[in-house]
Amino acid sequence: MDKTILTITLNPSVDKSSSVQSIVPEKKLRCNSPRYEPGGGGVNVSRALKRLGVVSDIFFTSGGRTGRLLEKLLKAEELNIFPFHVFSETRENFIVLDISSNNQYRFGFPGEELTQEQQKGILNSLPTINPCPDFVVISGSLPTQTNPNFIRKLVNMYKLKGTKVIIDTSGEALRIAVEEGVFLLKPNIGELAFLVGKEKLEEPDIDQAAQLIISQGKAEIVVVSLGSQGAVLFSGSEKIKIEAPVVEVKSTVGAGDSMVAGMVSVLVKGGDYKEVLSLGIACGSATTMTEGTGLFTRENAKHLFYKIWK
Repeated sequence: MDKTILTITLNPSVDKSSSVQSIVPEKKLRCNSPRYEPGGGGVNVSRALKRLGVVSDIFFTSGGRTGRLLEKLLKAEELNIFPFHVFSETRENFIVLDISSNNQYRFGFPGEELTQEQQKGILNSLPTINPCPDFVVISGSLPTQTNPNFIRKLVNMYKLKGTKVIIDTSGEALRIAVEEGVFLLKPNIGELAFLVGKEKLEEPDIDQAAQLIISQGKAEIVVVSLGSQGAVLFSGSEKIKIEAPVVEVKSTVGAGDSMVAGMVSVLVKGGDYKEVLSLGIACGSATTMTEGTGLFTRENAKHLFYKIWK
């Protein structure tokens, strides 16, 4: 029987992207026609999984005009959606490319607080999604002022069901999730330093920090993202470091989410950790080759994967 996947996005968005010839202060800038795409951590993970031929369910909050647009966009991609309706408006993000310099500017909005009543509603709604997932990916930011302890409740609810929890968030929510213990954790170096109480980590310290988290039972797998240098995967018995392929970077939006999707797509099929990391890096790198807020194409991801695998 195929393994099942659920992604949870508590602060989704509609990403609006455009380009302009040159960004100049105090001047009316005439942008090209905007492009609208679904956004937010888990939403993007599920969208990327679909490109890899892997089915997943998407649970996300949805509110107002923007929420209706988000649902419409996800339905157009033929994804299995489970929106949880809230009164506040789903947030928008704005990404603009300065054509003259090829610099990308990313403007992210915070999203409205999830009330205690809404949090209870989410905890009651998630168990109605059947079958219970083998893997749950909790990814993306929390809405502003939402108590990060809500993440603890989500993690515990799924751990009690025997679900493997994958977390990709930041700040206090990340710390709390890791305290509870997860299956896979994907921090960057700064987030890893935060988790072990350091201001910063030099490369030799990364091994020690990741292994400390594993030895304390806070994660089975730690994948540390090194940006353009690739990533390194740690488990109780392995360390695998793989460099990222050299590509023409057009946008970094969604690269981390694509990396998670690549890794999960191998995990559900029982692949080994080298393949997990290789496809993760391939999908993340392939996404950077796409303009605006677009994710990778399957062809680019496969090409980079075989390039890495050699």
